[in-house]
Amino acid sequence: MTWSFSLGRLLDSELRVHVTFFLLLAWIGFAAYSSGGWPAAIENLVFVLALFACVVAHEFGHALMARRYGIKTPDITLLPIGGLARLERMPEKPMQEVWVALAGPAVNVAIWVILVILGAGMPYEAITQIESANVGLLDRLAYVNLLLAAFNMIPAFPMDGGRVFRALLCLRMDRVKATRLAALGGQVVAVGFGFLGLSSGNPILILIAVFVFVAANAESQDVALRSVARRVLARDAMITEFHALSPADTLSTAAQAVIHTTQHEFPVLDTDDSLLGFVTRDRLFAALAGDHPRSDLATSIMETDIPQIGLTAGLEAVLEELHKGAPAIAVLGRTGRMIGYITRENIGELMVIRGR
Repeated sequence: MTWSFSLGRLLDSELRVHVTFFLLLAWIGFAAYSSGGWPAAIENLVFVLALFACVVAHEFGHALMARRYGIKTPDITLLPIGGLARLERMPEKPMQEVWVALAGPAVNVAIWVILVILGAGMPYEAITQIESANVGLLDRLAYVNLLLAAFNMIPAFPMDGGRVFRALLCLRMDRVKATRLAALGGQVVAVGFGFLGLSSGNPILILIAVFVFVAANAESQDVALRSVARRVLARDAMITEFHALSPADTLSTAAQAVIHTTQHEFPVLDTDDSLLGFVTRDRLFAALAGDHPRSDLATSIMETDIPQIGLTAGLEAVLEELHKGAPAIAVLGRTGRMIGYITRENIGELMVIRGR
């Protein structure tokens, strides 16, 4: 995920934090300091850090359960509104997805039980003051873990309950339709959160609403895209008419290519049509805006780590590589020469043309 950086590895997954998480800490610390001084600010920051430790445990619940089914979790990212465990793929069997989805909330329930054993009280009036430092730290954490478990079990995407709902629907209908229904439920919930946030003046609820709405739509599109991809080969989706650069071309030449074509990425081909790398429009613009002279070779800014596949490779394998961040996937002919390439944009166009 962009705008995030690594904190290290834990249980074979990279733990990352999004920069906006620190904005949340700063906002909470400032608000607490304004109302109660340094003691309140420090206590609230400790509470937020403890809360996000619970969120990390929740995400590792998903990751460790997925590992039982041979699915790795490359990374887990901390966001201002929670965490995100990126599985390399979702379980295809519905009941496996159910268990993976339930593992996260189950961790929150387990944490709640442990906190109660450690002495956390559960006074009903404390739930209305959960953001207040006047309520004990253990009491607040116990309540929040119950709320996290309950919130995540709402049967709408992208919450865990939505994944359970989708998995159960998959027992009676195809995955694409089941995902659309679960995503629609998520967007309805998002509208409700947005209305509640606007009417109560709560910016956190509005932020959650935006995230839920966007994530639900993205999940629906991704599943539809993968459904199309299973039926398509690389040769059906590749771009075959393109402008290529040579190793001798400069940044100025590449800039002219951007002006005179609609391409966002330009393959750099050697004299025998073997691929050296790709010069992307974003990298070119960054170089031109920086200190790079226009006479510099375009190869100085090209991306060289470009996945290469054959004509008969499945499009689903292409999607996996694109999700890892590659700007394009090169398609090679029998002689090893590049005869085309595939990007996210032309896959999207293919999906529209073929229908979902």
